[in-house]
Amino acid sequence: MGITEEIVIDDNFSIIRIENNHENTVRFERKMGTDMIQFYFGLKGVSKFIFNQGTYAIQLNEERSLILYNPQKELPVHLEIAPDTWVICILISIKKFHALFSNEAKFIGFLNSENKDKKYYAEEDITPSMAIVLNQMFNNYMNPSIKKLYFTGKTYEILSLLFNHNEDQDIENCPFLSDENDVVKIKKAKDIIIARMSEPPTLQELADEVGINIKKLKLGFKQIYGDSVFSFLFDYKMDYARKLLDNGHYNVNEVGLKIGYSSASHFIAAFKKKFGTTPKKYLMSLNQNN
Repeated sequence: MGITEEIVIDDNFSIIRIENNHENTVRFERKMGTDMIQFYFGLKGVSKFIFNQGTYAIQLNEERSLILYNPQKELPVHLEIAPDTWVICILISIKKFHALFSNEAKFIGFLNSENKDKKYYAEEDITPSMAIVLNQMFNNYMNPSIKKLYFTGKTYEILSLLFNHNEDQDIENCPFLSDENDVVKIKKAKDIIIARMSEPPTLQELADEVGINIKKLKLGFKQIYGDSVFSFLFDYKMDYARKLLDNGHYNVNEVGLKIGYSSASHFIAAFKKKFGTTPKKYLMSLNQNN
C-alpha cells in the first residue's frame, strides 16, 4: 500500500496527499458528486485516471496538473498510481470555489455565465512557482493543531497561481530560482539526500553533484521545502523511522541503523526530540491501540 493522507477542511473542501513508495501500482477510489471540482497535481512519477469502467483513461505525468468538473454527470475518482509517484488532490465544491473567485469569474473559463453548467477539463504544466507551493504541501511537518490552517492557506495559494494569467509572477514569487532548471536541480538534491539518508553527502558535495552553487542550493532548498537541507533530512528520517515502526517488521535498533544511526542511544534521542516520546514508548502505544 502507498500512503494516503486526507486533510478535511470542511464538508465541501479537502486535500489528499498520495505517495506510492512501493514497487506495485496502488489505487485510490472515491465517489464524487456533480457539484465537486477535482484538481490533481503530479509532483513525481505517473498516474492514470480510469473512466467508464476502463473504457477511457487520462494520464497525469510528472509536473502536470489536471482539472476535472462535470455538473451533468458524476466523475468518481479511480486513480492508479505507479511506483515512486506523488500526487496532491484538491477537491472543492463549485459553490465554495465560486465564492473564492467571484470577482475573477470572468477570467476562469468554467465560472463565467456562459460555461457554468458545462463540463470542464484542463491539463497544464506545473509552473516553478506552483512546484514550490506543492512541494511545501507535500513535505510539510506542521504541528497537527495548525495543519488545517496551513493547508487551507497553501491551497488558496496554489489555486491563485493556477489561475494567474501573469506569467511574469513566476520569477517574482521565486527570487532565488530564476528558471526551471534550478527547480529541477533542487528537487534532484532532495531526492539524493533521501536516497542516501544513512550516509548523506556534505552540502558542498551535494551542490557539486547537482550542478548548482552552494548558496543557491541553500536558499533554493529553503524556498521550496521550507527548511534547510539537513533539517529537512532530519524530519524526513524521523518520519520514515516512525513508518518503519508502524509496520511492525523492525525493532528499534534495526530502524535506527536503516536511517543512519550506528548508536541506538543517538537514534532514541533524535526520535524523542522529534516526537516527544521514545521509540519504545511509541511502539507500546501502538500495541495498546491495536
